[in-house]
Amino acid sequence: MKTKKMLALVLTLVIAFSLMTVAAEAAGEEPLVIQIGYDDPIGDHIDLAVNRWAELLEEASDGTMTMECYPANQLGTKTELIDQILAGAPVITLADGAFYADRGVPDFGIAFGPYMFDTWDNVWQFIDSDVYADLVDRLAESGLRILCSNWIYGDRNLLTKEPINSLADLKGMKIRVPSNNIQIQGMAVLGANPTPMSLGDVYTALQQGTIDGFEQPTAVIYAGKYYEAAKYLTVSEHVRNNTTWITGTDFFNSLTEEQQQWLTETGEEAGLYCNEQYEEQTAAAAEAMKAEGVEINEIDLTEFKEAAKAFYELDEFTSVWSENWYETVSEAAGQ
Repeated sequence: MKTKKMLALVLTLVIAFSLMTVAAEAAGEEPLVIQIGYDDPIGDHIDLAVNRWAELLEEASDGTMTMECYPANQLGTKTELIDQILAGAPVITLADGAFYADRGVPDFGIAFGPYMFDTWDNVWQFIDSDVYADLVDRLAESGLRILCSNWIYGDRNLLTKEPINSLADLKGMKIRVPSNNIQIQGMAVLGANPTPMSLGDVYTALQQGTIDGFEQPTAVIYAGKYYEAAKYLTVSEHVRNNTTWITGTDFFNSLTEEQQQWLTETGEEAGLYCNEQYEEQTAAAAEAMKAEGVEINEIDLTEFKEAAKAFYELDEFTSVWSENWYETVSEAAGQ
């Protein structure tokens, strides 16, 4: 008798679940689709981690939230994507303090200044500080909501068509930089001729001689095969570039608390995977590029760091930064 009652209960539950499923389908309920666009080429550590994020999000949300991944500027340039985000589109992209400085929070830009952080531990200490939390809040008020900040984009190095053995060799070189004033001026104080353009245009620009070089982490340089057009990699490490993922404040606030939690927690988990991939790919990329005839120069950076100090005294920045901002950030980073 008990067995019959149990079977009846199971049958009732199955029928109820089926009716709920049919009702949901009839109501036209579909997963929330989020598009995520970024500069990076297919196969680099960022791209691999983004795809991991998509898997984690779909799993955490039981398929109610999905992520469409668009590498290599397939969804648009960073500037175009930020414009879409501010317009309320369900879009995510990666950006950094340099871009946020141009989007209403000037203080954020210092995090992308040349030789701002001595070590990665300094970067993480800064991100865990109240100073950083305040920057995140201010950016949200400007319409951009940071989802996670623990991804390593990498130590940015120089790939050029001619060797750089000293600061003097960089003087006058046309170096591609992203289209934000922080990175433009950061390269200018080192003596280069900064040339803003999309990362997707760099390979052709190197081939055609429009630029003499560009700067990116070693793993990104290798994944994009840029070494085919330029054969000198200088380990300048002029920016310790963690990256952040952003969406619109309005879009984020339109999500339920549970959806927000799924999105941010899976993003941070994917960030740990990203950082593992970065370490593996950077070592492998350096060896692979050597085998392809790339000369890797590890040089004394003392004069580079000395020249970079001028950046933190530029009136166009100090006039809009908070008072004693360089000292405040340095202290927050434990330097």
